[in-house]
Amino acid sequence: MKLTKYLLCGALAFSLCACGSDNPGESTKHPPGEEPDPNPQPTPGDDDDVVSPTPGFTLNNRKITIDPTAIYQEMEGFGASDCWLPNKIGIYWSANRLQIARWLFSQNISSDGQPQGIGLSMWRVNLGAGTEELGAASGINDENANNRAESFLSSSGSYDWKKCAGQQYFMQQAKNNKVEKFVLFSNSPLVQYTKNGQGRSDEGAYSNLKDDCYGLYAEYMAEVAQHFISEGYNISHISPVNEPQYNWEGNSQEGSGWQNSEVARLTRELDDALGKRNLSTSILIGEAASWEYTYGGNNSRENTINVFFDPSSESYVGDLPHIEKAIAGHSYWTFDNWRDMRTVRSRVKNAADAKGIKVWQTEWSMLDKEPSELGGTYDHVSEFDIAQYMSRIIHNDITVAGCSSWSYWTAMSVERWGQKNRFELIKTTPAGGEYSNDFTAEGNVKATPNLWVLGNYSLFVRPGYKRVGLTLDESKDFFGTAYMAPDNSRLVIVLTNYDKERGVSLDMAAPEGAKSAFTYTTTATKQLKQERFNLRDKIFIDPASVTTVVYNF
Repeated sequence: MKLTKYLLCGALAFSLCACGSDNPGESTKHPPGEEPDPNPQPTPGDDDDVVSPTPGFTLNNRKITIDPTAIYQEMEGFGASDCWLPNKIGIYWSANRLQIARWLFSQNISSDGQPQGIGLSMWRVNLGAGTEELGAASGINDENANNRAESFLSSSGSYDWKKCAGQQYFMQQAKNNKVEKFVLFSNSPLVQYTKNGQGRSDEGAYSNLKDDCYGLYAEYMAEVAQHFISEGYNISHISPVNEPQYNWEGNSQEGSGWQNSEVARLTRELDDALGKRNLSTSILIGEAASWEYTYGGNNSRENTINVFFDPSSESYVGDLPHIEKAIAGHSYWTFDNWRDMRTVRSRVKNAADAKGIKVWQTEWSMLDKEPSELGGTYDHVSEFDIAQYMSRIIHNDITVAGCSSWSYWTAMSVERWGQKNRFELIKTTPAGGEYSNDFTAEGNVKATPNLWVLGNYSLFVRPGYKRVGLTLDESKDFFGTAYMAPDNSRLVIVLTNYDKERGVSLDMAAPEGAKSAFTYTTTATKQLKQERFNLRDKIFIDPASVTTVVYNF
C-alpha cells in the first residue's frame, strides 16, 4: 500500500485475526456445534465473487479523506475493570462466567462472520483492601456487601495467593485470550494499613493510609505484581491511587481521599519497591475523578498534570524510573453536550502536550444525569441510545484529549431501578432476581449494546495501531476516526451515524492495494454484524449505527 493521502468511501477490508493459542483455555472452548472457525478471518484476495449489500434505506453521501502520513497517537489498548461482581461470579457461577469471559476477551470471528466477543486488550484488576474479610466492620455496609474486596495479605503478614479466586478466574481467561496488558489499581490502602482500620475513610481530603505504612503498602503492591508476572501475566502498570479528589466517607465502596503530596510520596515508595524487584512494571498516576482536575484548580488535590510533571513542583515524580509519562483521568461529569466535552478535553491535551506526556482515560460509565443531547430522559431513551452516546465520548477522548487508552468502568453489573445499561457492558441478574444481592448461585447474563459499541473500537483497533488523519464534515451526528496497523497491513475506520432515517454512502474508491473490505455494524438490532463489500462498490453505513470499516492490504 502506498502511504500517500487518499480518499475513502465505501469499501473496506478485513481486519481481524483469530485469537488463536496453543493453550486456548476455557474461554475458547465452545459447546458442540459452536466451535469457532479455525481460520476465522476472511481470506484476502480477489473479490469478484463478492456481492455488495444493497441498502434498504435512504442514503446521505459523505466524503472521507484519509491521510496515513498524518500520524497522531499510538493506541495502547481498550479495557474494562473487574469491580465489583467478578469475584463472586468467577467463584460461584459456571456456564455464564464462561460466556462473560468470551464476550469480553475473545477475538474470534465465527464462520458466519459474527464476532464472539470484543477482544479487550487491557484488563484493570482491583487490588482490594481486605474489606471482604472484615465484613460490616470494614465500613462497607451489608447493602453494598458485593462491593467488598479481598486482599492477598492476611493480618498475620502472610500471603494467600488463593484469595480473589473469582478475579483470578477472569484474569486467566483474559490471558488465555491474549489480553496484552493488566493494570493493577487500588481504591483504598489495605485495611491493616489505614488510620481507621476500614476500607472507607474518615480523613476527608487526606489519605487514610497511616504515616508509617507508605513503604509497607508500596511493597505489597510490588509483591502482588511480581507474583502475577511469575504466573505469566503482563502486569504492565500499577495505579496506586483512584479518584483522590473524593473524600470517600460513605459506606458504599472502598476509597480514600489523597493530597497531591501524599500521592507523590506513595509513588516514590512504589518506584523503589519495583526497582528492588527489577520489575519493568510502570506506575500510572492520576486516575483523576474528572478531566477538569488534571489541568485546573489551585488546591492541593487538583492540577495533577503540572503538579506531577513540572520539575519545579515539590510533588514532581516525572523523573522516576518506573513512572509512565502519562496522566490518567476519568470521563465522568464532563459529557453533557458535544461542545462542552470538546472544550474540556482540548484543555487536557494542551496541558499534557506542554509537559510532553500521554493521556489515558481509565474509567467511564454514565453516572451523571441525562446529557442534554442524549435525546430524552433515561426512562425514554433506548439502551442503544446510551451506547451510541458512549461512542461520542470515546471519539472525543481520543481525538480531542488525545487519549491513547480508553477503558470502561464495570465490565458487569446488575440493572436496577430502570437504570438500563448505564453502568455495565454485561448485565448480570442474580438467581433471586435483579434486586437480590446473592451471587452464590448461577444467574443470567445479557450483553448490552455498550459491549458491542465498545467492540467497534476494541476488537479492531489493537495495541500499536496509530491514529491517522481523517477528514470529514464532522458534527455531533456524524464523526469518525482512522487507525493504521504497525505493519501497514490494515486500515480501520470507526464511524458513528446518528441519523435515524438516512444511512451513509461513502462514495469514493477503495485505497490502493486493498485486497478485501468488510464492515462490522452495531445498531439497536445488530451486534457487530459483518458485511463484505466488493472493492469496486460503495460502502454503506446504516442509519443510527456505529460501524467499523476494515481494509486489508
